Amino acid sequence: MQWNNKFIYPKSTRSIVQGSRHYSVNEENLPSVTTILKATESEEQKAKLAEWKNRVGHKQAEIISREATSRGSSMHKFLERYLLGQLNMDLLGDNTREKMMADQIIENGIRDKLSEIWGCEATLYYPGKYAGAADCIGIYENKETIIDFKQSNKPKKNEWISQYYLQGAAYCAAHNKVYGSNITQVAILLCTKDNIFQRFIVEDTRLINYQNQFLEKVEQFYSQRMSN
Repeated sequence: MQWNNKFIYPKSTRSIVQGSRHYSVNEENLPSVTTILKATESEEQKAKLAEWKNRVGHKQAEIISREATSRGSSMHKFLERYLLGQLNMDLLGDNTREKMMADQIIENGIRDKLSEIWGCEATLYYPGKYAGAADCIGIYENKETIIDFKQSNKPKKNEWISQYYLQGAAYCAAHNKVYGSNITQVAILLCTKDNIFQRFIVEDTRLINYQNQFLEKVEQFYSQRMSN
């Protein structure tokens, strides 16, 4: 695994605009990919979330969501340090849940599979449309790939994670648009809080379909904004 700084990724700042995350990049203030996905959720998705909150209780739902966010942030920090070659001695004895989750992803999803890194936590943007930060970009199993790290309370099924695929597809479209690259694969590397590792791959024609779906959501997002 080696670094290749073949692309210069822009610096960005994040802000909250009308309650949603935006990125200031190259003198544009663009909505984040996750902001667009949240704003364009289907009625079915909204109903499922409301049903879950009612089932567990709104207070407990907030606690679960807050814990998941914190756990995900910590896990991502360990993975970022690993990719940057900064997993030094002060981390070797760390047996926190988040470190063990990161270890699962490293051993089962990254080691001997990721041969070249172009960037991590890299700002990507589609001019005039949206922006976001990709967890990792590089050569994964000999293919140009966007890699997204995820944590979960429980194992996922493929049919449950369309939002993950849409997010990765958005980053692919942005990278290919700005840099003229040919990224044709997204790898979702996931670990549950009980240390169960899962890997999901979307590529080629299926990935293009997700890119088209996301770009439709972008148009929907801006149409909704104009009508509000």
